[in-house]
Amino acid sequence: MLDFEWLTPSTVAEACQLAAQHGEEARFMAGGTALMLALRQRLVTPQAVISLAGISELRGLTWDATRGLRIGALTLHDELAQHPAVASHYPMLTHLARHMANPQVRHQGTVGGNLCYGDPSTDPPTGLLVWNAEVEIANAQRSRRLPLRDFLVDYFTTALAPDELLVAVHLPPPSAYTCSRYARHMRTAAEHRPLATVATVAIVNQGQCDEMRLAVGASSVVPRRLTTAEDVLTGRVPTAALVAQAADAAANELDALDDARGSAEFRRAMVRVTVWRELSALFELPDSQ
Repeated sequence: MLDFEWLTPSTVAEACQLAAQHGEEARFMAGGTALMLALRQRLVTPQAVISLAGISELRGLTWDATRGLRIGALTLHDELAQHPAVASHYPMLTHLARHMANPQVRHQGTVGGNLCYGDPSTDPPTGLLVWNAEVEIANAQRSRRLPLRDFLVDYFTTALAPDELLVAVHLPPPSAYTCSRYARHMRTAAEHRPLATVATVAIVNQGQCDEMRLAVGASSVVPRRLTTAEDVLTGRVPTAALVAQAADAAANELDALDDARGSAEFRRAMVRVTVWRELSALFELPDSQ
């Protein structure tokens, strides 16, 4: 059995002070779905575990028509899946949260913990990127906001400093002409970790795509927006030919992983077909290629 000190701060400032005091020997615990596995496998052996469960500042999921959606870091994936404002204004996130991982993770894991873990093969980072999400980060002295695209730095690495804590995720209110979709490609039906994730958000007014956002995850070191593919459709009336061109651009732009789960060539092929299918459905185009 591992021997560590169990710490229970009641404020963000107190939690950050404890993290600064213990340095690399401490680990934050939110839902614990990833940390408990790492502890059991001896991948981490902290001298202190800082529980965030008692910090009310990290809880709550609120919607405002002017400010948009605030997702507290301790929001459970299932809470995101069940919230009526999310279903009304960000329906793609409802679909994402209802289908990610497994029921145990959805009812125990938190949105903030997921993002801080930095695993590229999870769903929330890809889905949040296309909503222009920002993360609210704090330490004992100050707080700051950072675009999610800048927060996701590398494989299992984020922009958090050792004494910082993710407090909330903020999404701006969507346009009235927004449509969105999310898909995950699984290598086998029995797996919970996708091989590729594709998130799309488009602002379509009178048939023209005024803005296109497309993000791909799980097939690269970090989820990323694919701007070359977005540019194919932005400012144009979507057609089957343009969607096929955007899918090709996405596959070519992707800096694909090459590992035991799938070669870079295979991942690019799966991204190409998944992007094509999702864009075709998003714009209600004929299902042909």
